[in-house]
Amino acid sequence: MPRAMKIAALTGSLALMAGPQAQAHAHLVSATPADKAAVSSPRQISLRFNEKLEPKFSGLKVTDTRGTALKLTTTVAKDGLTLVGSPARPLARGAYKVTWHVVASDAHRMEGTFSFTVK
Repeated sequence: MPRAMKIAALTGSLALMAGPQAQAHAHLVSATPADKAAVSSPRQISLRFNEKLEPKFSGLKVTDTRGTALKLTTTVAKDGLTLVGSPARPLARGAYKVTWHVVASDAHRMEGTFSFTVK
C-alpha cells in the first residue's frame, strides 16, 4: 500500500473515532416545571441534562412577563446532570421564562429557553 494511502486510511480512522465525541453536547432531557406547564408556585426549577455539567459555566435565569429577572440561587445537583434554580421567594401568578446555559465536559456551550405559568 503506498504511503499516501496509508496516511489517508489512518486519518479517516482517526476522524471516525473522534466523531462521536466531537458531536456530543449537553442536551436538555427534562424540566420541572415542564415547558408550557401551568403549575402552583414551584420551590425549585430543575433542568436535567444528558451529560455532566461544569458548574462554573452553567446557570439559569427566570424572568417575569415584564422581563424582570427573579432572584435565584442556582446550583448543579450532586448527580452532576441537574441544574437547579431556587427562587428567593414564592412566584406570583403569571407567566415566566427560563433561560439556561450549560457547558459539559466537551466544553461546548449550549443554551435554550422555555416558559411556564404559575396559576
